[in-house]
Amino acid sequence: MPPPPSPTIAPSDRHASPSVAAIFALALVVLTLATAVHSAAAQPATQPATEPAVHLVGPMTTGQRVFTCGHSFHVFVPPILADLCNKAGIKGHTQLGLSSLPGSRVIQHWNVPDDKNKAKAALQSGQVDVLTLSPIFLPDEGLEHFTALAVEHNKAARILVQPIWLRWDVYEPTTKPPATVDHNAITGEELRKLHEPYFKSMDEYVATANQKLGRPVLFLVPAPHAVIALREKIIAGQAPGLKSQSDLFSDPVGHGTPPLMALVAYCNYAVIYRRSPVGLPVPEVLKESKLGEQEEKLNRLLQELAWEAVTHHPLSGVHAEEAR
Repeated sequence: MPPPPSPTIAPSDRHASPSVAAIFALALVVLTLATAVHSAAAQPATQPATEPAVHLVGPMTTGQRVFTCGHSFHVFVPPILADLCNKAGIKGHTQLGLSSLPGSRVIQHWNVPDDKNKAKAALQSGQVDVLTLSPIFLPDEGLEHFTALAVEHNKAARILVQPIWLRWDVYEPTTKPPATVDHNAITGEELRKLHEPYFKSMDEYVATANQKLGRPVLFLVPAPHAVIALREKIIAGQAPGLKSQSDLFSDPVGHGTPPLMALVAYCNYAVIYRRSPVGLPVPEVLKESKLGEQEEKLNRLLQELAWEAVTHHPLSGVHAEEAR
């Protein structure tokens, strides 16, 4: 913002008394200082490397139009999310489409031929409020491509980045998948250590991308963080209806059973709508576990773990005190 012009003095005022001249001088100083303060306030403050420049405030009150790209650790979310929105009374939630490719990187969804690429078509229509992506490992050029296309056609679009929980319980870039997997043989501390480099790479990518964009566009969904917390609860015997960590997985790779899928969906719900899932009725997916009297208790735990993970992650865009 340029400084304000000097006050214009009419010809008849050029020989005004010194007091009048002083008044004009004082006015000029005040206006100049005000301009400097405004300009300084308009500059973004220096932010930590793991936080976006600003964050959105308060829960969403209207249904969002969502498109999802992902693999088997993510594409189960849309129907559960729709169920949660219905139970929460959120009107207008719409799943615009789904691009599902097994074991896919984000770039593979981008590289689908344009005449068959429903994700690109949806983004180009400008109707997508939220695009959800689930990169397996980085680098992944698809993230940048989809983000650019989304904000080009809808400046208010948000990109949700949901990392995975490590397949086979190993960090694949440095360790080959083992021949056999025992999900019950690992501790929470070991899981956190294994996930640490993966989480760090995702956090740095999201923070850097938002800094380049000049505002928060990408938001991280800490689903794997919540999964680790749930596994710790199971180890401690504090997860109603779940006797072992393997109860969360349908195979050695780590594909989820209904309790894990419900937890991941709660995390996505919390980030998309910036509101707590705690108190929502049992989702249909969790009823498939047939846990009887433990069902309600487990559902409450899943909700609390999801909300804790989301509100404690600096890149989710959700702050508990603002989402009440």
